[in-house]
Amino acid sequence: MFSWLGTDDRRRKDPEGFQTVSEGLKKLYKTKLLPLEEHYKFHEFHSPALEDADFDNKPMVLLVGQYSTGKTTFIRYLLEQDFPGMRIGPEPTTDSFIAVMQGDVEGIVPGNALVVDPKKPFRKLNAFGNAFLNRFVCAQLPNPVLESISVIDTPGILSGEKQRISRGYDFAAVLEWFAERVDRIILLFDAHKLDISDEFSEVIKALKNHEDKMRVVLNKADQIETQQLMRVYGALMWSLGKIVNTPEVIRVYIGSFWSHPLLIPDNRKLFEAEEQDLFRDIQSLPRNAALRKLNDLIKRARLAKVHAYIISSLKKEMPSMFGKDNKKKELVNNLGEIYARIEREHQISPGDFPNLRKMQDQLQAQDFSKFQPLKSKLLETVEDMLANDIAQLMVLVRQEESQRPTQMVKGGAFEGTLHGPFGHGYGEGAGEGIDDAEWVVARDKPMYDEIFYTLSPVDGKITGANAKKEMVRSKLPNTVLGKIWKLADIDKDGMLDDEEFALANHLIKVKLEGHELPNELPSHLLPPSKRKITE
Repeated sequence: MFSWLGTDDRRRKDPEGFQTVSEGLKKLYKTKLLPLEEHYKFHEFHSPALEDADFDNKPMVLLVGQYSTGKTTFIRYLLEQDFPGMRIGPEPTTDSFIAVMQGDVEGIVPGNALVVDPKKPFRKLNAFGNAFLNRFVCAQLPNPVLESISVIDTPGILSGEKQRISRGYDFAAVLEWFAERVDRIILLFDAHKLDISDEFSEVIKALKNHEDKMRVVLNKADQIETQQLMRVYGALMWSLGKIVNTPEVIRVYIGSFWSHPLLIPDNRKLFEAEEQDLFRDIQSLPRNAALRKLNDLIKRARLAKVHAYIISSLKKEMPSMFGKDNKKKELVNNLGEIYARIEREHQISPGDFPNLRKMQDQLQAQDFSKFQPLKSKLLETVEDMLANDIAQLMVLVRQEESQRPTQMVKGGAFEGTLHGPFGHGYGEGAGEGIDDAEWVVARDKPMYDEIFYTLSPVDGKITGANAKKEMVRSKLPNTVLGKIWKLADIDKDGMLDDEEFALANHLIKVKLEGHELPNELPSHLLPPSKRKITE
């Protein structure tokens, strides 16, 4: 008769079985988290319900910035081709949200058609109304970059008089909706105008729960001198520090992300290194997409739990008959005390609670009599999901990552510097002399030989102890010198001959000049007499 009780207990002890991470996330959300959200009106307060497309879609990159910071140009730079609906100019030219996505044929899908397509993750945007949907399009085109990621271009954030003109929809709320669903948020700044307008400040604050996804690009940096660039960078960090209230510093990439010649080429190497770092970050998104979706589901579940406690507490405090309006006002005003009580009773971190003022504003329009009392079974189901099912999914995430270790964004600007002499660092540091017919170390070998013969070589070789006396003069840490020794002692006999000693000194020079050491010795650095040994 009560056999279902045993089944429920068994399910709680044994986690669900899933074939893929995406399938597991969908099933967990629909069966365990969604019932809690619906019971306590989570979607009216925080975020619309998730759909299959939210779990299946490609990683998305959201570009945010004031007008004329180069957002559209940045996308053009990544794709290395124009996309439908693209407009570039010094004034606010992009007045729409443009989702740049993979498609077999070039074209534009208008917003109203886009939000009824079940294969696209935009259906819940219809809540923002026609004023927004008339300013939302999807630009589709065949491009290798878009096979792995999608990019969301946003209207330029306004400043001065312009920002007083109403857009007709809640701009910050739309950006927050996207922020919950994208994998990376890139804030673009123009090195020439760092002023953060009121609207931009509001937007950054709206994104405050997603700092882990945020990266900052200081664009158009080739147009100012090195000394000015240092000051601009410092000013940017100071401005961000006042708005983004985190102890950690957001990663800032400095460069000029367009295909025009550099106006001031002094910092070319810095720009190349920064570009490669940013490209690596974007290229890693497909590989980490499943982990990001899992992380977002955990965050959502924690918020949904807290929301359930808040709503049920308000319901419990409400009188059954008279004085409901006065009690509602009192509860809204004392919401901070309710937060503190829930925090104590249920040992919940303060960081899991929704913004107090925003919650108070939203509660004003709600009918408290329609709120539901605490239903322990719904909360226990979510607790079970976080304690057991998520752990199983984490194992599955690692398995999927190991099966697809090379999954990354390809094509467009990502291919431009991978091969040939214009790859980052080609011909520099340990790569110096890669195309030379002669051994590059031979240029300075006479100088190294003079030192070598003062170290008492026996049978043409010096011991490790004698080599150490000379190598520590570089003041490099022992860990670095140990790596140099391993690379230079090619025949692994624990001693160095004159060529190996010259190679060790060359590698010390490479490190002292600020370059990284290779993990394995490149073939062009092998001493001529040792090349047969390694063949």
